[in-house]
Amino acid sequence: VDDPAYRAVTFDQLVAAYREQAEGLIEGGADLLLAETTFDTLNLKAAIFAFEELFRERRSRLPVMLSITITDASGRTLSGQTAEACWNSIRHARPLSIGINCALGAAAMRPYIRELSQIADCHLSCYPNAGLPNPLSETGYDETPENTSSALGGLAGEGLLNIVGGCCGTTPEHIRAIAERVKTCAPRELPKTAAATRLSGLEPLKLEGERVPLVMVGERTNVTGSPRFRRLVLEENFEEALSIARQQVDNGANVIDINFDAALLDSEGSMTRFLNLIASEPDLARVPIMIDSSRWSVIEAGLKCAQGKCIVNSISLKEGEESFLEQARLARQYGAAVVVMAFDESGQATGLEDRISICERAYGLLTREVGFDPEDIIFDPNILTVATGITEHNDYAINFIEAVRGIKKRCPGARTSGGVSNISFSFRGNNVVREAMHSAFLFHAIEAGLDLAIVNAGMLEVYEEIDAKLLELVEDVLFNRREGSTERLVEYAAGLEDPGRKKENDDGRLAWREKEVAERLSHSLVNGITDFIESDTEEARQLVDRPLEVIEGPLMDGMKIVGDLFGEGKMFLPQVVKSARVMKKAVAWLEPYMEKERGSGRSAEGRIVMATVRGDVHDIGKNIVGVVLGCNNWDVVDLGVMTPCEKILETARELNADLIGLSGLITPSLDEMMVVASELEMAGFSTPLLIGGATTSKAHTAIKIAPRYSHPVVHVLDASRAVGVCATLRPDGRNRSAFIEENLEAQDKARRQYESAQSKPASILDIAEARRLGFQSDWDARELSAPSRTGIEVLESFPLEDIVPYIDWSPFFAAWELSGKFPKVLEDPIVGEQARGLHDDALGLLETIVSKKLLEARAVTGFFAANSHGDDVQLYADAEQKETLATLHFLRQQHQRDRRKPQYCLADFVAPASSGKVDHIGAFALSTGFGLDEICARFEADNDDYSSIMAKALADRLAEAFAELLHRRARENLGYGVDEELSCEDLIAERYRGIRPAPGYPACPDHTEKPTIWELLKVRKNTGIELTESYAMYPAAAVSGLYLGHPESRYFAVGRIDKDQVLDYAERKGLAPSEVEKWLAQNLAYDPS
Repeated sequence: VDDPAYRAVTFDQLVAAYREQAEGLIEGGADLLLAETTFDTLNLKAAIFAFEELFRERRSRLPVMLSITITDASGRTLSGQTAEACWNSIRHARPLSIGINCALGAAAMRPYIRELSQIADCHLSCYPNAGLPNPLSETGYDETPENTSSALGGLAGEGLLNIVGGCCGTTPEHIRAIAERVKTCAPRELPKTAAATRLSGLEPLKLEGERVPLVMVGERTNVTGSPRFRRLVLEENFEEALSIARQQVDNGANVIDINFDAALLDSEGSMTRFLNLIASEPDLARVPIMIDSSRWSVIEAGLKCAQGKCIVNSISLKEGEESFLEQARLARQYGAAVVVMAFDESGQATGLEDRISICERAYGLLTREVGFDPEDIIFDPNILTVATGITEHNDYAINFIEAVRGIKKRCPGARTSGGVSNISFSFRGNNVVREAMHSAFLFHAIEAGLDLAIVNAGMLEVYEEIDAKLLELVEDVLFNRREGSTERLVEYAAGLEDPGRKKENDDGRLAWREKEVAERLSHSLVNGITDFIESDTEEARQLVDRPLEVIEGPLMDGMKIVGDLFGEGKMFLPQVVKSARVMKKAVAWLEPYMEKERGSGRSAEGRIVMATVRGDVHDIGKNIVGVVLGCNNWDVVDLGVMTPCEKILETARELNADLIGLSGLITPSLDEMMVVASELEMAGFSTPLLIGGATTSKAHTAIKIAPRYSHPVVHVLDASRAVGVCATLRPDGRNRSAFIEENLEAQDKARRQYESAQSKPASILDIAEARRLGFQSDWDARELSAPSRTGIEVLESFPLEDIVPYIDWSPFFAAWELSGKFPKVLEDPIVGEQARGLHDDALGLLETIVSKKLLEARAVTGFFAANSHGDDVQLYADAEQKETLATLHFLRQQHQRDRRKPQYCLADFVAPASSGKVDHIGAFALSTGFGLDEICARFEADNDDYSSIMAKALADRLAEAFAELLHRRARENLGYGVDEELSCEDLIAERYRGIRPAPGYPACPDHTEKPTIWELLKVRKNTGIELTESYAMYPAAAVSGLYLGHPESRYFAVGRIDKDQVLDYAERKGLAPSEVEKWLAQNLAYDPS
């Protein structure tokens, strides 16, 4: 306790102990080795190290099984790692199996088994305890054989396991029952995991794909680069030195580089002590460590302290192949990735080809002779100082950038890195210039493919914000564009200045301000006025004995009026959200005064836990429902977006929720809702479950979700229905039993109708016949449009003012539950007044967003030569078709249509290869959501939900408008849109040639086609738009899709498809049929189970 760096046992001692055990077991005839019940991954790494040492000496291997222990509901080992982080740390062992045992029962292990099942490319084991310890039980544990076997059987039945067994508290009867229960279960199929660089601290860091967002490696915990860190280490003030590491992480470093190479310093001892201290600081230990030293003994000292998968920085061929291979083998045996410097026996590479060829040689040695995964190799082709006055140094920057590009081509899968501060060392002392040089250099290096950068995470200028003249001079230096660049740069730097700031203020008074304070509060709440709420709330507080009385009195009286007006249809959703904003501000003002009276809080109508499910980032509808419920005195616990199932269950149990609400927009969210329902059932919940979101429906809820949970599952159409449903379903709700019975009867009816429809002979064509009846085009007679520009175009900071005219306002009002087509909705006799007020507010916020550039619009588009091959479309680098860039996979309508109507597939609208003609199609991805989180955070910090929801709704509208604008540009580029004379209204009504279908929509319902667009257009690199695990786009205000220009192209719904097309589609995509069935569950004309 007094010395967090102290360790009672060393890594070397653990290795010796594990080796002795393994040796004895092998001599005794063991067929495999199992290291189990591991709650500290560093111990397990010591076991793996010992096994590898023994196998090498004996020149023979035994299979190795590994099993970790998750100690509690946090989902972490006792030493703090998540299951995925732990797997990243030990996967270098290439074990026969990985698993979980001890500490928990099978039911409690479920989320972590499911997590490992998705990521581990080896067999998976689970041998739990018989529940939790119970000294009153005969076995000392809670669970009977039936309990344990049932829970394990459920996991095995879902295809999650390969090996089962029992740990503490299980008896021969338990094992017998488990064996009987799982004997008919098919073993888990090993997943095909994508190649990726997988690192870890307490949490995982995965770099997947050829291009990844830059990994920032914090450089300040380095005695050679940070005078302050060096001073603290020499003073042995390691606790204070930790604050420098913390600052790097707080400033955005994904990895921390640690270096103790200094004269008169015990580098090995310092590395050991510092890493042991980091291990006791979870906020630091969560990120991977880069162990940096020019001495192998120091690196090895660090490797013996890090439980995560760290990075060795560095090894090289400087001392020849023998030393290089020995260090590489040890690094792999410790489970580390390696940085390889571009050095060989002749010294440091400075020329372009030398840098690439040395790295290529090292790549061959590491992959062929050591067995390194390419993704665990990180090449540093030497960032060297420019502007030194030595002519030979002038090309150092551009040589590095081009070397990165060359290494990526000649060493597939490998990563690249570099110490950025080296580039500007000749300008030390001039931070303005150095920061500009670092940012400009990084900008171009990232474009070339740089993956990691060792840099001070807190001292980087934004590339776009570098003074234009300074940037020109910096890039003159970096690219060696002109002579005398260094002198001009130094001269210019002296005159740089910082911009100033300005403030604004506003105030006003109205006649109602003369009324009594209770009436003023009520007026503010009903009319959504925040201007005076704090002063009025304070005045009311001073008139009562307890601040709580203000909430229970005038504030709740006002909200009661709001609720009644909303329920009677005399008040509309935008007003309710404004009222909630006023209420929140009033409560926030009273909060400090109520701290002393915490024990006597006001009683809420009930408590609901709400979440957008895992993989989905959309939350406007959920937020509106939350606001409406909050206005009606519900305690709303909003878990946000991308919420893991286990978090929902954990929170609902911990807070004893009365209701659970799930939301989602994209179709994969429906599957995740089914998972949550199943997990609620497995966990023994009885809490009613509410389902909502754009893709949800009463039918799907009844047929797919409700059967998985034996307690109420209710679909809620919109916010206006939520209050009534929640009030009825709370434990003491009026007519609760009758409502639940009616809901059950309606769902039973929906299931019977579905089953009846399924049992009738389906009017489904076989796929061969559907293709024969596909859309036909006379390709011989048709002139194909060719784009004036092919390839990729990136649009950054596209002017918002150019996008605004393309906004379609009708969906905006629908989001606020004001039905009507724009602009007629503004004159509607019922909702017109509220619609006009909402529109005025929207225009005001929109003007602020546009004028102050609070949101940024980014996009990438591309146009490519293309031909269809059956129901697929191949895209080519150019019209010569020598290089295939991507293949798009489409589905065809199989439900039999009127014989006069084709069975459509999107591929029908692209010229087939057999036509001998080259067609073209486009692809795009865009977002207007950059900056939205910051806007919403400011509003929410000010208790202004109304403006926060408004901002999200406007960002969505701007994204759709941007898509319409870019489609117009695409038609012009493809030639057939040049002569269009269409108004924005015409564009919104789609009175033009061509379509822009998108994955996840009816004509192309498979979301897994999105990654093809992402890779084709390098979307993440070019725009920063990311895909979640369920292929939702983030930021959420985003649109992506394709441009098809055939004059007869049209939107359609693929609808129901049969198993023959699913099998054909799975083969074309190289996926297991079960995976295709998972993503196309809503389209299947058969029951895959």
